[in-house]
Amino acid sequence: MSRKRPPGQPSRPPGRSPSWPRSTPLLRRASLLTATVTLAAAALAGSAGDAAADPAPGAPGANAFWNEPHVQGFADALSAQSKVWYTLGDGELQNVFYPQVDTPDTFGLQYYVTDGSSFTDSEVANTSHAVSLVDPTSLEWQQTNAASNGKYKITKTYVADPARSVVLVRTTFQNLSSAPLSLYAQYDPALGNDGMGNTGATDGGTGDLTAANGSVASALAASTGFTASSTGYAGTASDGANELTSGHQLSTPGQTAPTAGHIAQTARIPVAASGSTTFTLALAFGSSTSAAVSDATASLGAGFDTAESGFQSGWHNWLGGLNAPPASVTSGSKLKQQYEVSLMEVKADEDKTHVGGFVAAPLTPWGGSVSADSAGAHGYHLVWTRDEYQMATALLAAGDTTDANDALTYVLDYEETSSGYVKQNSWLDGTQEWGGVQEDQVAFPIVLAYQLGRTDATTWSKVKLLADYIVSNGPATGQERWEENGGYSPSTMAAEVAGLVCAAQIATANGDSSEAATYLAKADAIQSAVDSDTYTTTGPIAGGSYYVRITPNGNPNNGDTVSVANGGGTYDERAVVDQGFLELSRLGVKPASSPQIGNSLAAIDATIKTVIPGYGTYWGRYNHDGYGETASGGDYTGAGVGRPWPVLSGERGEYDVQTGDLTGAQAMLTSMADAANSGYQISEQIWPGASADGFAQGQPDNSATPLMWTMAQYVRLAIDISAGKTVDTPAVVAQRYANGSPPNQVSVTFDENATTSWGQNVFVVGSVPALGSWDPAKSVPLSSASYPVWSGTVSLPANSAVQYKYIKKNPDGSITWESDPNRSYTTGASGSVTLNDTWR
Repeated sequence: MSRKRPPGQPSRPPGRSPSWPRSTPLLRRASLLTATVTLAAAALAGSAGDAAADPAPGAPGANAFWNEPHVQGFADALSAQSKVWYTLGDGELQNVFYPQVDTPDTFGLQYYVTDGSSFTDSEVANTSHAVSLVDPTSLEWQQTNAASNGKYKITKTYVADPARSVVLVRTTFQNLSSAPLSLYAQYDPALGNDGMGNTGATDGGTGDLTAANGSVASALAASTGFTASSTGYAGTASDGANELTSGHQLSTPGQTAPTAGHIAQTARIPVAASGSTTFTLALAFGSSTSAAVSDATASLGAGFDTAESGFQSGWHNWLGGLNAPPASVTSGSKLKQQYEVSLMEVKADEDKTHVGGFVAAPLTPWGGSVSADSAGAHGYHLVWTRDEYQMATALLAAGDTTDANDALTYVLDYEETSSGYVKQNSWLDGTQEWGGVQEDQVAFPIVLAYQLGRTDATTWSKVKLLADYIVSNGPATGQERWEENGGYSPSTMAAEVAGLVCAAQIATANGDSSEAATYLAKADAIQSAVDSDTYTTTGPIAGGSYYVRITPNGNPNNGDTVSVANGGGTYDERAVVDQGFLELSRLGVKPASSPQIGNSLAAIDATIKTVIPGYGTYWGRYNHDGYGETASGGDYTGAGVGRPWPVLSGERGEYDVQTGDLTGAQAMLTSMADAANSGYQISEQIWPGASADGFAQGQPDNSATPLMWTMAQYVRLAIDISAGKTVDTPAVVAQRYANGSPPNQVSVTFDENATTSWGQNVFVVGSVPALGSWDPAKSVPLSSASYPVWSGTVSLPANSAVQYKYIKKNPDGSITWESDPNRSYTTGASGSVTLNDTWR
């Protein structure tokens, strides 16, 4: 990982000698080292001296940026008392989150090593890194860093203290050289999601390094105590890392950083002059520095072994309560370990203050170019209901009904609004960040409620709002699942249909047959219109017939333009395809055998499929995608080149399961596992070409690693393969559309020739629920794509007499009805028909 910022970092507390801090309590003085260690430490302290230091110069420090997301491990302790989450990568502890999983508080914690005269190394830059699991059934990660110069080796094992908000790092430092070496801890706080608001000093009672920013504080302590420490401003002369790099010593003992800024903290740890030294670091967080210091002391007092035992037990108990790993992963140790890590990290992603809240990922994509100079919306530390649904269905499939239920309750309480609109994304406390309207995010909570059997009155009241919102606003969506374009999307329409059918089931369970009929009528109308709204027969790709990614006006054959976000360009709607249509079969809206789906698979395979030798088969989001690194591998800047997403291999694998091709599905599962890095983290995107620009072919790029949607997809696909079916397909939807169309329905297209003034829109309303039962609020909107003809397709009951009229809704909210009498039409037994009318 490249830090993209100067190496500067802190030093030590005021008035401390380079030997033991004078006021360190007995606990900290009772070192496991011999007197030789203490003497060696004092000898190497050089000119540090006893003199008190002034406040560090250079405030506020260099601009702050978030770490790039080379995450190789993510973990927390499964206890309510421990509110810290952490990521590991590039040989260091990267980001720690406290007191919620949406709030990053650090840039990193690593060691510096020097001989005091000729060299100073940092772990990130000057060692080779390996990561492994100490215990395959808990998230106990270990990093092993071997010096490039061969002079030392550092082994670090991480656990979160289940009893406190403390990360413990058991460290073994091996001096492999013939001369004494000095070891320094280098810690960069970014408390409260803010890189420029931090102050720091050394605690006068313990010698711990403390930092604070408003109501969040941290304390860094060691079981050995520190022999020197300092706080400075990152990227300036007062930064301890700069002091070590330039002079091989910490030259400003006791220095503090009282002015808020981008600070860096450095502390010297006494190590033996030769051989190995083992000790524990504690990085504690609290609402005040005194609280953090107290917790650090308590964790070190209880010992690493105690915390490790509790940490492992928490994970063992949770996994033990789930279904056994499916047969699809038990034939290979790699696949099985990937399954268990993916499942555990999805669980670890859950917040503890807002139970059931899951963020999209514990990181910032391309974070090395993302400013951290102030608190704000950095990266994927937000809740997206779509991602939350994917994680909840994976947990449910694995046997964790508790967390799946908590996820639904969280969404209904924090993401749903009083109108039924679901926020595009939000912080864990429900504060909305972006303001887009995505109809699939309105529908997915309804599907999850059905899958969980949640038919209680409270859940029904929330589901009703969601379903009513879809009835009033669907099938067009403000944004589809890639959050960039509005219009008619097959993936969104699939979610709407499934949500409405599931809502009808819940309505029926609550005795509301009228609402159930309305929802089914709307669902049938959308299901019947998917092809006419989104399936082109005049396209330029693979035979010309396939689902487009999105069409602005519900006419996939008229060549409307679609502007691709992220600098992708503007194209004929028929020239842009994605794999979202597979939601139609996954959600039971169309059979997997549908010829339209088969034709569309040929189109995406011709445009966005990538086969990487030795890894597997992958797909991009859509052709012309600009969300990714630049062509030369630089960080995404608002325009770039979209690359393959392993999660889409999982979606293709689920389709293979539905068609009975379990061999193909297993290949997709293996493709996903092979795209993971050495820490079993599967990313948002991978590098498809030859290894270059710092990236390895078939491995994560600098987007989001891990993406929790991807980790959840791996779990669900593994379970699907062994089950021989897609376990998250709502049965009530699949049964309704088993034959490819609504039961006992006729597809009726209403074409009304009507001139309108600016701001007017035309709707059809009528005597049956599918036409709103004469309620203008539930009337069916017609498309103006072929103006002055307004058009829309509705599924109506077969062999039924229907009365209807057209209305115009005016900009001021008033309604103009066409003249009497009512129009009438009697449907046949099956098929489709177009009614050509003119406004009167």
